[in-house]
Amino acid sequence: MPAPSHAPTPEFVATYTAMMLGSASRELETTKKVIAAIPEGEREYRPDPHARTAWELAWHIAESDVHFLDSIADLKFNMDGPPRPDKPANVADLVAWYDREMKRGIERVRAMSPAQLTTPLDFFGVFNLPAAFYLAFLNNHGIHHRGELVTYLRPMGSKVPQIYGGSHDEPFQPPNPKTSAA
Repeated sequence: MPAPSHAPTPEFVATYTAMMLGSASRELETTKKVIAAIPEGEREYRPDPHARTAWELAWHIAESDVHFLDSIADLKFNMDGPPRPDKPANVADLVAWYDREMKRGIERVRAMSPAQLTTPLDFFGVFNLPAAFYLAFLNNHGIHHRGELVTYLRPMGSKVPQIYGGSHDEPFQPPNPKTSAA
């Protein structure tokens, strides 16, 4: 009797990838709202001398998310990532860049075959997982740093947008119940 295989099946990896890319698309919209809430005149705000500035943190989120997607699609992680000559100069441009580049990266990963998505990728000698499994790293990394950036917003004089529900600044508004036409 053959030994059981613990490798993900093509069906599993296709479903997992679709689920994780759906999550990445939803998180993209929330992260854009958080980045857009950075007041342009407060980009250099940092809560502590050892913390990144709001601008550095916003760029780290955007660039890292795009880099994760490109690395998965390229089937290779590169510590430095590609040079970004199109690095945005202001908050609005960063939101637009992040939107465009994330959608491009999501489509690149969506176009990968199950064989590509199950290809083991070395992550700097720390992990060696199927390519699709790094989509969880993308998700967790972005959410972690987005939460960090949210803590900067009020001290910078901004408002905290809804994330997974209402905030003090954007309270949850339940949808209106549909009325029946009787």
